[in-house]
Amino acid sequence: MPTNKNNMKTSKTTAWINILGGLLCVSLGVLAAGLSGNAQATESGGSSYPMGVENYMSGAMPPPGFYAIVYASHYDADSLRGNDGAKLPVDFRVRASSIDPRFIWVSDQQILGGSLAFHTIMPLVDLKVDVNGQSQSKQGLGDMTFGTALGYHMSDKLQAIVALDVMAPTGEYDRHDIANIGRNYWDIQPVLALSYIDPEGLNADAKIMYDFNLKNHATDYTSGQEFHVDYSIGWGLGNSWVVGVGGYIYQQTTDDRQNGERVENNKGHALAIGPSIKYTNRKGWFITAKWQQESNVKNRAEGDAYWLKLTMPF
Repeated sequence: MPTNKNNMKTSKTTAWINILGGLLCVSLGVLAAGLSGNAQATESGGSSYPMGVENYMSGAMPPPGFYAIVYASHYDADSLRGNDGAKLPVDFRVRASSIDPRFIWVSDQQILGGSLAFHTIMPLVDLKVDVNGQSQSKQGLGDMTFGTALGYHMSDKLQAIVALDVMAPTGEYDRHDIANIGRNYWDIQPVLALSYIDPEGLNADAKIMYDFNLKNHATDYTSGQEFHVDYSIGWGLGNSWVVGVGGYIYQQTTDDRQNGERVENNKGHALAIGPSIKYTNRKGWFITAKWQQESNVKNRAEGDAYWLKLTMPF
């Protein structure tokens, strides 16, 4: 990757675009399809945050200004895993595609030594769910994300972002449907992202998140708290390319509650890994691509995800 000042500035632009996730809000309506309560973690076995979406430079803040990105993604799963990790005897498949415009403003203001920034994401989702012979599709706006962040440049290679995201229940939801593009509850998510960046060497990133899920009043269900990390490890080739692997680590930390009662033995767990690449163009546009395969899944769906992120600076 070139190391001139203009390229370093645009590389930092790419970094901010990779920071505060929250695009594809998919609700797998397996409860309505007759699965037992201990067959899914969190309500319907889903999460507000799309696990593994973030990639290289997720902890770096760009210079002040306005930025935009378009995410494209596809998720396909045909397996549901129970509390012991074994495949459940359910005829199941979910396919979800999404195009997600994102808008970011990095201000000139400094707070606590960090650069202040704001962002929002508007996921446009195409979802299809098949469960035991029933099928349903939905398209439209999913749950939007709003966030604020502080960016820190600790050295020429080490950077960090501290942030707070809020996922709002803007997507369509019906408790009787088996496919929903909204979760119907608010999610408050503190974020810490770290990036070590070397255009001709090691690139290592971790976006660490913790979710506080509020109550779904339509079902009187409160999903448990969730800890998850998006990670990437790669090597800069010195010619604008970074190659390596990426994925996520996920663990539900507290029990769900429904009608005031604790739902036990259904905490979710998952790991994912796959190849990941990044290319930086000297004219100012960037692209990252990743495929990740889920494994060690408990109380959730298990499948594959494909991510593409294209950045074109204003």
